[in-house]
Amino acid sequence: MDMHAFDAIVIGAGIAGATAAAHLSASHRVALLEAEESAGYHATGRSAAIWIRNYGSPDARILTAASRAFFQSPPPGFAEVPLMQPRPVLHLAPAEQADALRAMIAEGDGMREIPLAQAQAMVPALRPGYASLAAIEADCFDIDVAAMHQGFLRQARAAGGTLALRSRAGRLWRERGRWHAETATGAVFAAPVIVNAAGAWGDEVARIAGLAPIGLQPRRRTACVVDPGAHDCAAWPLVGDAGHTWYVRPEARRKLMVSPADETPSAPCDAQPDEYDVAVAIDRMQQALDIPVSRVEHRWAGLRTFTPDRGLAIGQGEAEGFFWMVGQGGYGMQTAPAAGRLLAALVAGEDPGALAAAVPLCDPRRFTRRAAA
Repeated sequence: MDMHAFDAIVIGAGIAGATAAAHLSASHRVALLEAEESAGYHATGRSAAIWIRNYGSPDARILTAASRAFFQSPPPGFAEVPLMQPRPVLHLAPAEQADALRAMIAEGDGMREIPLAQAQAMVPALRPGYASLAAIEADCFDIDVAAMHQGFLRQARAAGGTLALRSRAGRLWRERGRWHAETATGAVFAAPVIVNAAGAWGDEVARIAGLAPIGLQPRRRTACVVDPGAHDCAAWPLVGDAGHTWYVRPEARRKLMVSPADETPSAPCDAQPDEYDVAVAIDRMQQALDIPVSRVEHRWAGLRTFTPDRGLAIGQGEAEGFFWMVGQGGYGMQTAPAAGRLLAALVAGEDPGALAAAVPLCDPRRFTRRAAA
């Protein structure tokens, strides 16, 4: 048997697995197992991430706020480019969504109403009469996903970690105090701790290990890129409606990325865009913005995987040494730095400090205990 001994095994090398491996590597020798030929092929590689303080579940908001300092000042040498680029978020509410936007403003942190004339000045393509109310979140920023992901992978490798590509875990078992992962290559990795960071495949990994799934729900999101015509959109904010049925944001400086903000249930898979969803995205955008679209330059889809209550699942599972790092939904990038810190503290049995409020909210055992009740 081709046996490799480590202190921790992380399954999945997307952003969840990369940040888990990087933070664990300070005290553990880590093996990072990835089924695909490249790390971050699925959700991570298709994410157009932006940091939004008021987005997501309560635990996601805690980790989002706690991650901001990392994006502002990453460790020396972590990345060759800045991880953040300021990008306000403009929320528009047609008349039927006005109450929803007022509630968002009241509940949010740093969100404020602005005059419609100011919204029009920020986005000159805005059709007069579309919105009855507008609000801005000024402290948001674009995230350089590739730079962050590669930075965490480098950290793990620099500390002696191993990234094993094309190494899908086919068998998982615990024996004599260690978890064993037999991969498609025939190699077996063994460690006292295993972290399930397999994203949409997280429940499948649990089943292979003989453990109960937590009910993960992969959902497809579609996006496409179009030319904004005569408009110079490089400095535009991210723009969307209060009902979360569409949004646009600048892409590659002179283009616009458009999404219908869809959440189509899906099996774990290599997600592909649906032509209907692309058409819906463009139609909804054009109801708000006067932008003719003669062709779609690029289209893609990715999976955003949620837990049943849409909170995160980070922490110890029901089995000894088995930890979950899944359910990031649409907040995986903006929570990644703090999520990795939290996971490493829980594995080590240490006080998570300022992240303590997120611990009970993220506990994966809330699902398995509920199922057993």
